[in-house]
Amino acid sequence: MSVRRLAEDSVQPAEFAFNREFAAEAKTWMKKYPKERVQSAVIPLLMLAQEQDGWVTKRAIEKVADMLGMPYIRALEVATFYTQFQLKPVGTRAHIQVCGTTPCMLRGSEELMDVCRKKIHPEPLHPNESGTLSWEEVECQGACVNAPMVMIFKDSYEDLTPERLAYIIDRFEAGRPEEINTGPQINRIYSAPESGLTSLTEEVKMPAGGAAKGTRGKSKSPEATEAARPRSKSTTPASKSPAKAKADVKDDAKAPETDPPKTVSKAPAKATERVAAGPTTKEKKTNPTGAVAGTAKSVRPARNAGSSVTKGNPTMSVAATATGRAKASAAKPAAGAAPSLEDKNRPAGIAKPANPDDLKMISGVGPKIEGILHSLGIYKFEQVSKWKKAEREWVDGYLKFKGRIEREDWVKQAKALAKGGEAEYIKVFGKKPR
Repeated sequence: MSVRRLAEDSVQPAEFAFNREFAAEAKTWMKKYPKERVQSAVIPLLMLAQEQDGWVTKRAIEKVADMLGMPYIRALEVATFYTQFQLKPVGTRAHIQVCGTTPCMLRGSEELMDVCRKKIHPEPLHPNESGTLSWEEVECQGACVNAPMVMIFKDSYEDLTPERLAYIIDRFEAGRPEEINTGPQINRIYSAPESGLTSLTEEVKMPAGGAAKGTRGKSKSPEATEAARPRSKSTTPASKSPAKAKADVKDDAKAPETDPPKTVSKAPAKATERVAAGPTTKEKKTNPTGAVAGTAKSVRPARNAGSSVTKGNPTMSVAATATGRAKASAAKPAAGAAPSLEDKNRPAGIAKPANPDDLKMISGVGPKIEGILHSLGIYKFEQVSKWKKAEREWVDGYLKFKGRIEREDWVKQAKALAKGGEAEYIKVFGKKPR
Protein backbone atom coordinates (compact mmCIF):
# COMPACT_ATOMS: atom_id res chain seq x y z
CA MET A 1 0.00 0.00 0.00
CA SER A 2 1.33 3.44 -0.87
CA VAL A 3 2.06 5.95 1.86
CA ARG A 4 -0.91 8.17 2.59
CA ARG A 5 -0.16 11.67 3.77
CA LEU A 6 -2.24 14.71 4.59
CA ALA A 7 -2.70 17.44 2.02
CA GLU A 8 -0.27 20.35 1.91
CA ASP A 9 -0.79 23.16 4.40
CA SER A 10 -1.58 25.53 1.56
CA VAL A 11 -4.94 23.83 0.96
CA GLN A 12 -5.74 23.02 4.60
CA PRO A 13 -8.51 25.15 6.15
CA ALA A 14 -7.74 27.03 9.34
CA GLU A 15 -10.71 25.66 11.30
CA PHE A 16 -13.28 22.87 11.25
CA ALA A 17 -16.63 22.51 12.96
CA PHE A 18 -19.61 20.25 12.35
CA ASN A 19 -22.70 22.07 11.22
CA ARG A 20 -25.93 21.62 13.18
CA GLU A 21 -27.11 18.58 11.22
CA PHE A 22 -23.82 16.68 11.35
CA ALA A 23 -23.17 17.65 14.98
CA ALA A 24 -26.47 16.03 15.99
CA GLU A 25 -25.62 12.92 14.00
CA ALA A 26 -22.16 12.77 15.60
CA LYS A 27 -23.72 12.80 19.06
CA THR A 28 -26.05 10.00 18.01
CA TRP A 29 -23.08 7.88 16.98
CA MET A 30 -21.22 8.59 20.21
CA LYS A 31 -24.23 7.43 22.26
CA LYS A 32 -24.05 4.02 20.58
CA TYR A 33 -20.92 3.16 22.61
CA PRO A 34 -20.29 2.95 26.38
CA LYS A 35 -18.54 6.02 27.77
CA GLU A 36 -15.32 4.11 28.30
CA ARG A 37 -15.45 2.90 24.65
CA VAL A 38 -16.59 6.10 22.95
CA GLN A 39 -13.35 6.29 20.94
CA SER A 40 -14.78 3.44 18.83
CA ALA A 41 -16.89 6.12 17.11
CA VAL A 42 -13.81 7.58 15.39
CA ILE A 43 -14.56 6.03 11.98
CA PRO A 44 -18.22 7.16 11.82
CA LEU A 45 -17.24 10.69 12.90
CA LEU A 46 -14.45 10.94 10.33
CA MET A 47 -16.93 9.79 7.66
CA LEU A 48 -19.34 12.53 8.73
CA ALA A 49 -16.54 15.09 8.46
CA GLN A 50 -15.76 13.85 4.93
CA GLU A 51 -19.43 13.91 3.96
CA GLN A 52 -19.71 17.51 5.13
CA ASP A 53 -16.56 18.94 3.50
CA GLY A 54 -15.90 16.39 0.76
CA TRP A 55 -12.57 15.32 2.26
CA VAL A 56 -10.91 14.84 5.67
CA THR A 57 -8.86 17.86 6.72
CA LYS A 58 -6.19 18.04 9.39
CA ARG A 59 -8.42 20.24 11.56
CA ALA A 60 -11.28 17.74 11.17
CA ILE A 61 -9.09 14.91 12.44
CA GLU A 62 -8.07 17.00 15.45
CA LYS A 63 -11.68 18.02 16.12
CA VAL A 64 -12.86 14.40 16.11
CA ALA A 65 -9.99 13.42 18.42
CA ASP A 66 -10.98 16.19 20.86
CA MET A 67 -14.64 15.10 20.82
CA LEU A 68 -13.67 11.51 21.64
CA GLY A 69 -10.90 12.33 24.14
CA MET A 70 -8.15 10.55 22.23
CA PRO A 71 -4.63 11.60 21.20
CA TYR A 72 -4.31 13.25 17.79
CA ILE A 73 -1.93 10.54 16.59
CA ARG A 74 -4.55 7.83 17.20
CA ALA A 75 -7.13 9.60 15.05
CA LEU A 76 -4.46 10.34 12.43
CA GLU A 77 -3.55 6.62 12.29
CA VAL A 78 -7.15 5.72 11.47
CA ALA A 79 -7.58 8.44 8.85
CA THR A 80 -4.36 7.56 7.01
CA PHE A 81 -4.91 3.79 7.16
CA TYR A 82 -8.33 3.46 5.52
CA THR A 83 -8.46 4.40 1.84
CA GLN A 84 -12.14 5.34 2.16
CA PHE A 85 -10.96 8.63 3.68
CA GLN A 86 -9.92 11.29 1.16
CA LEU A 87 -6.96 13.21 2.59
CA LYS A 88 -6.85 15.74 -0.27
CA PRO A 89 -9.52 17.88 -1.93
CA VAL A 90 -11.62 15.96 -4.48
CA GLY A 91 -14.25 16.97 -6.98
CA THR A 92 -17.11 18.88 -5.43
CA ARG A 93 -19.69 17.34 -7.79
CA ALA A 94 -18.23 13.87 -8.30
CA HIS A 95 -15.24 11.84 -7.19
CA ILE A 96 -15.14 8.75 -9.40
CA GLN A 97 -13.54 5.62 -8.01
CA VAL A 98 -12.78 3.14 -10.80
CA CYS A 99 -12.38 -0.48 -9.74
CA GLY A 100 -9.14 -1.90 -11.13
CA THR A 101 -9.22 -5.42 -9.68
CA THR A 102 -8.96 -8.46 -11.99
CA PRO A 103 -12.66 -8.99 -12.94
CA CYS A 104 -13.13 -5.32 -13.80
CA MET A 105 -9.75 -5.17 -15.53
CA LEU A 106 -10.70 -8.13 -17.73
CA ARG A 107 -13.98 -6.43 -18.60
CA GLY A 108 -12.51 -3.10 -19.62
CA SER A 109 -11.73 -0.93 -16.59
CA GLU A 110 -8.60 0.38 -18.34
CA GLU A 111 -10.84 1.98 -20.96
CA LEU A 112 -12.87 3.56 -18.16
CA MET A 113 -9.71 5.06 -16.68
CA ASP A 114 -8.80 6.45 -20.11
CA VAL A 115 -12.16 8.23 -20.14
CA CYS A 116 -11.39 9.74 -16.71
CA ARG A 117 -7.93 10.84 -17.87
CA LYS A 118 -9.45 12.50 -20.91
CA LYS A 119 -12.47 14.17 -19.30
CA ILE A 120 -11.13 14.96 -15.80
CA HIS A 121 -7.32 14.91 -15.35
CA PRO A 122 -4.39 12.84 -16.63
CA GLU A 123 -3.43 11.94 -13.05
CA PRO A 124 -5.64 10.39 -10.35
CA LEU A 125 -6.59 12.37 -7.26
CA HIS A 126 -6.20 15.66 -9.14
CA PRO A 127 -9.40 17.69 -9.58
CA ASN A 128 -10.17 19.22 -12.95
CA GLU A 129 -9.63 22.91 -13.55
CA SER A 130 -12.98 23.92 -12.10
CA GLY A 131 -12.55 21.61 -9.09
CA THR A 132 -15.83 19.83 -9.75
CA LEU A 133 -14.54 16.40 -10.81
CA SER A 134 -11.77 14.00 -9.74
CA TRP A 135 -11.02 10.30 -10.03
CA GLU A 136 -8.84 7.47 -8.72
CA GLU A 137 -8.27 3.75 -9.15
CA VAL A 138 -9.37 1.58 -6.22
CA GLU A 139 -9.48 -2.10 -5.32
CA CYS A 140 -12.46 -4.45 -5.48
CA GLN A 141 -15.79 -2.80 -4.79
CA GLY A 142 -17.77 -6.03 -4.53
CA ALA A 143 -19.83 -6.19 -7.73
CA CYS A 144 -17.57 -8.44 -9.80
CA VAL A 145 -20.40 -10.08 -11.74
CA ASN A 146 -21.42 -6.61 -12.99
CA ALA A 147 -17.90 -5.58 -14.00
CA PRO A 148 -16.65 -3.06 -14.89
CA MET A 149 -17.95 -0.58 -12.34
CA VAL A 150 -17.26 2.70 -10.58
CA MET A 151 -18.33 4.27 -7.29
CA ILE A 152 -19.36 7.91 -7.08
CA PHE A 153 -19.68 8.90 -3.45
CA LYS A 154 -22.05 6.25 -1.99
CA ASP A 155 -23.54 4.97 -5.25
CA SER A 156 -22.28 2.32 -7.65
CA TYR A 157 -22.64 2.35 -11.44
CA GLU A 158 -22.12 -1.08 -13.00
CA ASP A 159 -21.94 -2.87 -16.38
CA LEU A 160 -20.27 0.21 -17.87
CA THR A 161 -18.95 0.99 -21.31
CA PRO A 162 -16.61 3.93 -22.01
CA GLU A 163 -19.47 5.76 -23.73
CA ARG A 164 -21.80 5.24 -20.80
CA LEU A 165 -19.23 6.44 -18.25
CA ALA A 166 -18.58 9.55 -20.37
CA TYR A 167 -22.32 10.26 -20.35
CA ILE A 168 -22.48 9.81 -16.55
CA ILE A 169 -19.54 12.17 -16.03
CA ASP A 170 -21.27 14.77 -18.21
CA ARG A 171 -24.46 14.50 -16.13
CA PHE A 172 -22.55 15.09 -12.87
CA GLU A 173 -20.59 17.96 -14.41
CA ALA A 174 -23.89 19.54 -15.48
CA GLY A 175 -25.25 19.17 -11.92
CA ARG A 176 -27.96 16.70 -12.98
CA PRO A 177 -26.94 13.34 -11.45
CA GLU A 178 -30.58 12.47 -10.78
CA GLU A 179 -30.98 11.73 -14.49
CA ILE A 180 -28.79 8.63 -14.09
CA ASN A 181 -30.04 5.40 -12.55
CA THR A 182 -27.63 3.82 -10.10
CA GLY A 183 -26.65 0.14 -10.25
CA PRO A 184 -26.50 -1.84 -13.51
CA GLN A 185 -26.50 0.32 -16.63
CA ILE A 186 -27.87 -2.45 -18.82
CA ASN A 187 -31.10 -4.42 -18.73
CA ARG A 188 -30.09 -6.44 -15.69
CA ILE A 189 -31.84 -6.83 -12.34
CA TYR A 190 -29.18 -6.37 -9.65
CA SER A 191 -26.76 -9.27 -10.29
CA ALA A 192 -29.15 -11.55 -12.20
CA PRO A 193 -28.04 -13.06 -15.55
CA GLU A 194 -27.66 -10.44 -18.27
CA SER A 195 -29.69 -12.62 -20.65
CA GLY A 196 -32.64 -12.70 -18.25
CA LEU A 197 -34.00 -15.46 -16.06
CA THR A 198 -32.90 -18.98 -16.90
CA SER A 199 -35.12 -20.73 -14.37
CA LEU A 200 -38.47 -20.07 -12.69
CA THR A 201 -39.49 -18.21 -15.82
CA GLU A 202 -43.21 -18.90 -15.44
CA GLU A 203 -45.55 -17.91 -12.68
CA VAL A 204 -47.05 -21.02 -11.06
CA LYS A 205 -50.31 -20.51 -9.22
CA MET A 206 -51.04 -22.80 -6.30
CA PRO A 207 -54.47 -24.47 -6.47
CA ALA A 208 -56.59 -24.23 -3.35
CA GLY A 209 -55.70 -26.99 -0.91
CA GLY A 210 -52.98 -28.62 -3.02
CA ALA A 211 -49.51 -28.32 -4.50
CA ALA A 212 -48.86 -26.63 -7.81
CA LYS A 213 -48.70 -28.79 -10.90
CA GLY A 214 -45.12 -29.61 -11.77
CA THR A 215 -43.81 -29.12 -8.24
CA ARG A 216 -42.50 -31.70 -5.85
CA GLY A 217 -45.94 -32.08 -4.28
CA LYS A 218 -47.53 -33.01 -7.60
CA SER A 219 -51.14 -33.95 -7.15
CA LYS A 220 -52.24 -37.43 -8.12
CA SER A 221 -55.42 -38.53 -9.79
CA PRO A 222 -58.17 -39.90 -7.53
CA GLU A 223 -57.58 -43.38 -8.97
CA ALA A 224 -53.83 -43.30 -8.26
CA THR A 225 -54.43 -41.94 -4.78
CA GLU A 226 -57.01 -44.60 -4.06
CA ALA A 227 -54.63 -47.32 -5.24
CA ALA A 228 -51.81 -45.98 -3.04
CA ARG A 229 -53.82 -45.49 0.16
CA PRO A 230 -53.50 -48.09 2.94
CA ARG A 231 -56.29 -50.63 2.86
CA SER A 232 -58.67 -50.55 5.76
CA LYS A 233 -60.44 -53.52 7.28
CA SER A 234 -63.41 -52.92 5.02
CA THR A 235 -61.58 -54.57 2.09
CA THR A 236 -62.53 -58.19 2.42
CA PRO A 237 -60.08 -60.76 1.01
CA ALA A 238 -61.46 -63.80 -0.76
CA SER A 239 -60.42 -66.09 2.08
CA LYS A 240 -62.68 -64.39 4.64
CA SER A 241 -65.97 -65.97 5.53
CA PRO A 242 -69.19 -64.09 4.76
CA ALA A 243 -69.95 -63.79 8.46
CA LYS A 244 -66.54 -62.27 9.21
CA ALA A 245 -66.87 -59.89 6.22
CA LYS A 246 -70.21 -58.64 7.48
CA ALA A 247 -68.72 -57.97 10.91
CA ASP A 248 -65.80 -56.02 9.40
CA VAL A 249 -68.16 -53.90 7.35
CA LYS A 250 -70.27 -53.08 10.37
CA ASP A 251 -67.15 -52.05 12.29
CA ASP A 252 -66.01 -49.82 9.39
CA ALA A 253 -69.40 -48.16 9.09
CA LYS A 254 -69.20 -47.20 12.75
CA ALA A 255 -65.56 -46.03 12.86
CA PRO A 256 -63.71 -45.50 9.56
CA GLU A 257 -59.92 -45.66 10.07
CA THR A 258 -58.66 -43.32 7.35
CA ASP A 259 -58.87 -39.77 8.73
CA PRO A 260 -62.56 -39.72 9.80
CA PRO A 261 -64.28 -36.35 10.22
CA LYS A 262 -64.79 -35.08 13.75
CA THR A 263 -68.56 -35.52 13.62
CA VAL A 264 -69.97 -38.60 11.92
CA SER A 265 -73.70 -38.90 11.47
CA LYS A 266 -75.49 -42.16 10.99
CA ALA A 267 -75.91 -43.53 7.47
CA PRO A 268 -79.38 -43.65 5.95
CA ALA A 269 -81.47 -46.57 7.12
CA LYS A 270 -81.65 -48.22 3.70
CA ALA A 271 -77.90 -48.15 3.24
CA THR A 272 -77.36 -49.63 6.71
CA GLU A 273 -79.84 -52.39 6.08
CA ARG A 274 -78.16 -53.16 2.77
CA VAL A 275 -74.76 -53.51 4.42
CA ALA A 276 -76.15 -55.69 7.17
CA ALA A 277 -77.91 -57.95 4.66
CA GLY A 278 -74.72 -58.55 2.68
CA PRO A 279 -74.12 -58.37 -1.07
CA THR A 280 -76.85 -59.02 -3.59
CA THR A 281 -76.68 -61.75 -6.22
CA LYS A 282 -75.86 -59.19 -8.92
CA GLU A 283 -73.03 -57.68 -6.85
CA LYS A 284 -71.56 -61.15 -6.24
CA LYS A 285 -71.36 -61.74 -9.97
CA THR A 286 -69.59 -58.46 -10.71
CA ASN A 287 -67.32 -58.53 -7.64
CA PRO A 288 -67.34 -61.96 -5.97
CA THR A 289 -64.42 -61.20 -3.64
CA GLY A 290 -65.12 -57.62 -2.60
CA ALA A 291 -68.83 -57.04 -3.00
CA VAL A 292 -69.39 -56.16 0.64
CA ALA A 293 -66.41 -53.82 0.72
CA GLY A 294 -67.61 -52.10 -2.43
CA THR A 295 -71.01 -51.58 -0.84
CA ALA A 296 -69.38 -50.18 2.27
CA LYS A 297 -67.47 -47.62 0.21
CA SER A 298 -70.75 -46.12 -0.92
CA VAL A 299 -71.56 -45.05 2.65
CA ARG A 300 -68.04 -44.21 3.86
CA PRO A 301 -66.70 -40.66 3.48
CA ALA A 302 -64.68 -40.26 0.26
CA ARG A 303 -61.25 -38.85 1.16
CA ASN A 304 -59.14 -38.70 -1.98
CA ALA A 305 -61.66 -37.91 -4.68
CA GLY A 306 -60.67 -34.26 -4.94
CA SER A 307 -63.21 -32.84 -2.49
CA SER A 308 -63.63 -32.84 1.28
CA VAL A 309 -66.64 -34.39 3.00
CA THR A 310 -69.20 -32.08 4.46
CA LYS A 311 -68.70 -31.94 8.19
CA GLY A 312 -72.27 -32.66 9.12
CA ASN A 313 -72.89 -35.23 6.38
CA PRO A 314 -70.05 -37.75 5.87
CA THR A 315 -72.17 -39.81 3.49
CA MET A 316 -72.56 -36.95 1.03
CA SER A 317 -71.53 -38.13 -2.46
CA VAL A 318 -68.40 -36.83 -4.17
CA ALA A 319 -70.44 -35.89 -7.23
CA ALA A 320 -72.75 -33.68 -5.18
CA THR A 321 -69.84 -31.97 -3.46
CA ALA A 322 -68.04 -31.38 -6.77
CA THR A 323 -71.23 -29.96 -8.28
CA GLY A 324 -71.56 -27.51 -5.39
CA ARG A 325 -67.96 -26.39 -5.81
CA ALA A 326 -68.41 -25.91 -9.54
CA LYS A 327 -71.40 -23.64 -8.91
CA ALA A 328 -69.45 -21.61 -6.34
CA SER A 329 -66.46 -21.18 -8.64
CA ALA A 330 -68.71 -20.19 -11.54
CA ALA A 331 -69.95 -17.24 -9.49
CA LYS A 332 -66.40 -15.84 -9.16
CA PRO A 333 -64.18 -14.49 -11.99
CA ALA A 334 -61.53 -16.93 -13.12
CA ALA A 335 -58.13 -16.41 -11.46
CA GLY A 336 -55.62 -14.68 -13.72
CA ALA A 337 -58.28 -13.61 -16.21
CA ALA A 338 -57.26 -10.79 -18.57
CA PRO A 339 -58.67 -7.33 -17.81
CA SER A 340 -61.88 -6.32 -19.45
CA LEU A 341 -61.51 -4.55 -22.79
CA GLU A 342 -64.11 -2.08 -21.52
CA ASP A 343 -62.02 -1.14 -18.48
CA LYS A 344 -61.46 2.62 -18.15
CA ASN A 345 -57.74 2.00 -17.42
CA ARG A 346 -57.17 0.46 -20.84
CA PRO A 347 -54.55 2.49 -22.76
CA ALA A 348 -55.80 4.09 -25.94
CA GLY A 349 -55.28 1.88 -28.97
CA ILE A 350 -54.99 2.81 -32.62
CA ALA A 351 -55.66 1.14 -35.92
CA LYS A 352 -52.66 -0.67 -37.37
CA PRO A 353 -50.55 1.98 -39.14
CA ALA A 354 -48.79 1.44 -42.42
CA ASN A 355 -45.40 1.51 -40.66
CA PRO A 356 -45.74 0.15 -37.11
CA ASP A 357 -42.71 0.37 -34.84
CA ASP A 358 -40.71 -2.77 -34.09
CA LEU A 359 -41.81 -3.17 -30.46
CA LYS A 360 -39.35 -6.04 -30.08
CA MET A 361 -36.62 -3.40 -29.79
CA ILE A 362 -37.92 -2.89 -26.25
CA SER A 363 -35.99 -5.27 -24.03
CA GLY A 364 -38.49 -7.75 -22.61
CA VAL A 365 -40.81 -7.72 -25.62
CA GLY A 366 -40.61 -10.79 -27.84
CA PRO A 367 -42.73 -11.86 -30.82
CA LYS A 368 -45.47 -13.29 -28.62
CA ILE A 369 -45.78 -10.20 -26.42
CA GLU A 370 -45.61 -7.97 -29.48
CA GLY A 371 -48.60 -9.89 -30.85
CA ILE A 372 -50.49 -9.30 -27.60
CA LEU A 373 -49.74 -5.57 -27.77
CA HIS A 374 -50.90 -5.43 -31.39
CA SER A 375 -54.17 -7.12 -30.40
CA LEU A 376 -54.68 -4.27 -27.92
CA GLY A 377 -54.02 -1.60 -30.55
CA ILE A 378 -50.45 -0.83 -29.42
CA TYR A 379 -48.17 -0.35 -32.43
CA LYS A 380 -45.93 2.67 -31.69
CA PHE A 381 -43.19 3.46 -29.16
CA GLU A 382 -44.92 6.76 -28.47
CA GLN A 383 -47.98 4.92 -27.16
CA VAL A 384 -45.94 2.90 -24.66
CA SER A 385 -43.98 5.98 -23.55
CA LYS A 386 -47.20 7.66 -22.35
CA TRP A 387 -48.52 4.81 -20.18
CA LYS A 388 -49.45 5.83 -16.66
CA LYS A 389 -49.39 3.45 -13.70
CA ALA A 390 -53.01 2.30 -14.10
CA GLU A 391 -52.47 1.65 -17.81
CA ARG A 392 -49.27 -0.28 -17.16
CA GLU A 393 -51.06 -2.45 -14.61
CA TRP A 394 -53.92 -3.03 -17.07
CA VAL A 395 -51.59 -4.23 -19.83
CA ASP A 396 -49.66 -6.28 -17.27
CA GLY A 397 -52.82 -8.31 -16.77
CA TYR A 398 -52.36 -9.73 -20.27
CA LEU A 399 -48.78 -10.90 -19.66
CA LYS A 400 -48.07 -14.40 -18.42
CA PHE A 401 -45.14 -13.30 -16.28
CA LYS A 402 -46.46 -10.27 -14.45
CA GLY A 403 -44.37 -7.30 -13.35
CA ARG A 404 -42.28 -7.25 -16.53
CA ILE A 405 -43.34 -3.75 -17.58
CA GLU A 406 -42.10 -2.13 -14.37
CA ARG A 407 -39.08 -4.36 -13.89
CA GLU A 408 -37.69 -3.77 -17.38
CA ASP A 409 -38.86 -0.15 -17.57
CA TRP A 410 -40.66 -0.35 -20.89
CA VAL A 411 -41.80 3.27 -20.61
CA LYS A 412 -38.25 4.66 -20.35
CA GLN A 413 -37.07 2.44 -23.19
CA ALA A 414 -40.00 3.51 -25.37
CA LYS A 415 -39.33 7.20 -24.65
CA ALA A 416 -35.74 6.86 -25.86
CA LEU A 417 -36.75 4.92 -28.97
CA ALA A 418 -39.56 7.34 -29.78
CA LYS A 419 -37.25 10.33 -29.33
CA GLY A 420 -34.26 9.25 -31.40
CA GLY A 421 -34.40 5.57 -32.25
CA GLU A 422 -31.34 3.39 -31.77
CA ALA A 423 -28.92 6.31 -31.36
CA GLU A 424 -30.88 7.80 -28.45
CA TYR A 425 -31.30 4.35 -26.88
CA ILE A 426 -27.53 3.81 -26.91
CA LYS A 427 -26.99 7.25 -25.41
CA VAL A 428 -29.39 6.57 -22.53
CA PHE A 429 -28.75 2.87 -21.83
CA GLY A 430 -25.20 2.43 -23.08
CA LYS A 431 -26.03 -0.44 -25.41
CA LYS A 432 -27.95 -1.22 -28.55
CA PRO A 433 -31.66 -1.99 -28.24
CA ARG A 434 -32.58 -5.62 -28.38
